[in-house]
Amino acid sequence: MTKDPADLDMDRPRLELALGAARLGDYEWDMAADVFRVNARTAAITGWPVGPFPTQGEDPLLALVHPDDRKQTQIEVLAAITATGRYNAEHRIVRPDNGQIIWVRAAGVLIRNEAGTPIAVCGILRDITERRLVEDQRQTLMAELDHRVKNVLATVQALAQQTAKRTRSLGGFLTAFSGRLKSMASANELLTAARWRGAAIAHLAAAELGGIAPGQTTWEGPEIFLTPRSANALALALHELATNALKFGALSTEAGRVALRWSKQEVGGFQLWWIESGGPAVKPPAHLGFGSTLLRQVTGRELNGAVSVEYRAAGLQAHLTAGAAAVVERPESIPDAPRPQTVDPAPQALLGGDLKGSRVLIVEDAVLLALELETGLSQAGAEIIGPAYELEEAMALLDQHIDAAVLDANLNGRSISPVAQILAARGVPFVFATGYGDAGGAPSGFDAPIIRKPYDVSQIAAALRGLLGR
Repeated sequence: MTKDPADLDMDRPRLELALGAARLGDYEWDMAADVFRVNARTAAITGWPVGPFPTQGEDPLLALVHPDDRKQTQIEVLAAITATGRYNAEHRIVRPDNGQIIWVRAAGVLIRNEAGTPIAVCGILRDITERRLVEDQRQTLMAELDHRVKNVLATVQALAQQTAKRTRSLGGFLTAFSGRLKSMASANELLTAARWRGAAIAHLAAAELGGIAPGQTTWEGPEIFLTPRSANALALALHELATNALKFGALSTEAGRVALRWSKQEVGGFQLWWIESGGPAVKPPAHLGFGSTLLRQVTGRELNGAVSVEYRAAGLQAHLTAGAAAVVERPESIPDAPRPQTVDPAPQALLGGDLKGSRVLIVEDAVLLALELETGLSQAGAEIIGPAYELEEAMALLDQHIDAAVLDANLNGRSISPVAQILAARGVPFVFATGYGDAGGAPSGFDAPIIRKPYDVSQIAAALRGLLGR
């Protein structure tokens, strides 16, 4: 079959249109004539002159490659051509006109004559600098994420070990460790909302004090933002002070008060005062627990400053100083004031059996967390349906009687909304559990409690009791 001459005349214009649409440049190395032909698109990418130019017996493609990439590129291209007669490579080039370094993707084919002698190379080029920059940024972010996750895990491990060494019962350990873990989660939520650029002292104070002893706590000071490391350290310090105040200090009575104040220092950094009043008479403790050790040995060092605690009869007072390195400039993205972290009932409350006879569906993609929910809610008397770890598993369990449900808001990247819609239509109450912050993560449009991770099962049990009117 032969083509119409008019079609042949259109082949090159069509090819030019296709290459232009794909932002590709094409080239031809005529070895027999010792000429390299470059069109305007290729010239714009590489800095080569437009039109044919002599090669003087050298490989113009290889000469363009960045010196650091040249040897490896030559090996890869030669191996590909030897095996298939074609090559496809990504590498940096140095533009000969201005010295700019860019990334390109080059593909070509070696043409031989009937005798098998190479006579030409034809190929295409594409500027992939932008894509490579995105990939490099992604790799950098992944490395930073890996670093932060390992740091968080190491910190959690240390908190668990230190808390365990200083508590005498499992219940005491769970209460103390859960509180410290939530304090870290609160600080991390604030940092995430600010793209890990910093967290405000006022927001840390609101997260730690806003939900305890309403009307008994106040906090005031100028706008100061802390580094991620300093924010976590201060959050833990405020948590330890608040816990101590609830157990033994000013917040253990209705008449007690806690005032938190901070100010900037002329030399940089800040000072912070924790002042308790109106509570029971204070005496120095017979022995120092992990909270005291954390305040005295960890907080000051993490903030590049110092911490002092005075056990005055009128109330405990703590004074904290932080160096300039603990403070950062105001981030571009600042979250709204956080939700207060309310004081949760002790884990032993689960053993009351006040969910007895209720059939509770658990949908949670984290297997260990699902197991913890199943164990804890069973101890509270509930009959467990599931757990379901995938959306399809959850949907398959909806054809039976369900009194209430605990729904992970996101199942391996998929919304739990289809399950929530069916339960809502049937009048079955449910609670959302989510690892997302206030900015999102929980399905909208549902009148249901939201409990944010990390949590202990007592929070879920309390929410279910409320939903079931127990």
